Parts: sequence; structure tokens; C-alpha cells
Amino acid sequence: MSFYNYRRPETIAEKKAKAQKGLQKLVKENPEAEPVIIEGRTLARTWWGKAWNTNLESYADYSNRIGRGKSYVKSNTVLDLKITKGRVDALVQGSRSKPYKVEISIDTLSDDKWAQITSLCNHQIDSLEQLVEGKFPKALEVLFQDRKYGLFPSPKEIHFDCSCPDWASMCKHVAAVLYGVGARLDQNPMLFFELRHLDGRELVKKSMEAKLESMLKNAGKKSEREIQVEELEGLFGLDVGNLTRSTTK
Repeated sequence: MSFYNYRRPETIAEKKAKAQKGLQKLVKENPEAEPVIIEGRTLARTWWGKAWNTNLESYADYSNRIGRGKSYVKSNTVLDLKITKGRVDALVQGSRSKPYKVEISIDTLSDDKWAQITSLCNHQIDSLEQLVEGKFPKALEVLFQDRKYGLFPSPKEIHFDCSCPDWASMCKHVAAVLYGVGARLDQNPMLFFELRHLDGRELVKKSMEAKLESMLKNAGKKSEREIQVEELEGLFGLDVGNLTRSTTK
């Protein structure tokens, strides 16, 4: 390579300055842009964000490529990132003035796998708040992250495309967006279920239904049972009447 063709890599400060300029321009054109802003050196701070990143970094397919996005996402180059059902759409500021367009799709979790997970979650999750905060038994952490049966996607379930000229199977812009997803889950963990075409509330509902049914079966006196039904009527939209009838048959 000729010395005159050598191009010095941009520093983080230079990347941030270019990203800030690109964001200002983007916001004028699209006020609804949702940039990923990383404060400090930590990419993720909550259980969901950390678990997402750990899952990505645990696969050999990604281990040599995912790290390329760290400096990019830390430089706030992900100018816009939106998560919808099974999809991530983002704009990333690269070396050119126009941001690159990144599209990522996640395969839908199979019905059988989801049914198995909700079944195993019975009696394990007490509230939606507990689920959002990632405060549940260690056994469930393993369940969510298990490579074969867990909720987190494997590389074969993640498909991506970037408008940049890099022919690498995973360019730094895609890698930055994948880390950006982890940062977004820090802000709103329920987006994870949106990304996987799932209803996180169903995990809570299934667990509470099982607990309620167990309580009704074990109720010793009719009056005590009626009090329980009145207190729990309408909880997470449960049909307490049907559960009551099923336990008395």
C-alpha cells in the first residue's frame, strides 16, 4: 500500500463531532429521530441490556466481528434506531456525510418454544415490574439465555443489511446497531418482546393464572375462597370465574 493512500483512522472525538453534526442535520429533516446516546464507557447498565450484549458476544460467529461496533456506538454514531415487531431500522453516521441505512430482522419465535417458556415461567414471575427490572430467579435467567430453548436470538435468527460499501458479513455499522439495541433495552425492556413478536405480559399472566388456580384449589372454606376471588377479579385480565368453575368440577 502506498504511503500516500494511507488514511489515518478517526479518533473517538472526531467520530463524535461528525456524528453530532450529522444528528443536527437529521433532526431538522426528521424531528422524530431517536439517536442512541451512550454516556460514559458502559454500553449497558440493566439486566436486559447486558443480557442482550452477552448473548451476541457469546457466539463464535460474532466474536471476531461484533467488537467492531463498540467504538462506533460509543461515539454516538447511531443517529436513529427504531424497534418494531421483529425489526430494527437505523441510521449510522459513517465516513461519508450521508448516514448509512441499517436494516435488521429477527426471526419469530416458534409457538412451541414460546409455549414451553411460558409453561416453565409459571410460579416464577410475580409482576410486570419484576419482569421489566430483570428481578427474577436465576433459573429464569438461564431459561431466557439458553442457546437452544431461550428467548434471545442466535446468529442464524438475525438477518441484516447495510447500505455501506463494506462487503464484510457484519460491518461495523451493523455491529454498532446491535449494541444500540442493548442500550435501547436499558430504556425500555419491553421492546425486547416487541422485537421477538411476543407479549411480555403473557409471561406474567400465565404465572399468575397458575398461582390463582392453585390458591382456589387449596381454599379450605367457601367464604375465604370468595374473598380471594373478589380481590383478584380482573387481575391482568384473568377470567377468575372460569378458573373457579374448572377447579370445582
